[in-house]
Amino acid sequence: MKRITSLALGAVALLAAAPAQAQYNQRIGNDLSRCRGSGPAVLVTVEGVSQSAGTVRVQSYRGTAADWLQSGRWLTRIESPARAGTMTFCVPVPSAGSYGIAVRHDVNGNGRTDLRTDGGAMSNNPSINVFNLGRPSWRATAFAVGEDVRRITIRMRYM
Repeated sequence: MKRITSLALGAVALLAAAPAQAQYNQRIGNDLSRCRGSGPAVLVTVEGVSQSAGTVRVQSYRGTAADWLQSGRWLTRIESPARAGTMTFCVPVPSAGSYGIAVRHDVNGNGRTDLRTDGGAMSNNPSINVFNLGRPSWRATAFAVGEDVRRITIRMRYM
């Protein structure tokens, strides 16, 4: 009986851990209707897209040192064909809390960062320079999201 109880508890623990891991790396479409009702979600306006070539990628992260810009720790990713000027994205988040958004314009669509042509930007529009290697701290990019839709504007930067 003790062994069955231990196995059952282990199975419950495994099932409870699965959703926590499943929260990462979710590729979603840009469904603007999800930002017309209740949240939690972030309506992201990206200004200054240089040209209608390649793709724009918007990724959300938890606003923590453990997650911000860490490999495999993004929550959601939206990729759309680039449109020069301003683009808008609806980024749902799992719950109220602290988040950060990273945007990348892959001008030639090759999936790699080309410093001479590609653009980048982050929530709160922090300074991006050679001293921080284009990776501002999570504190510089984090913002609060409640139960509603939070609106933010991000300005693209190119070299």
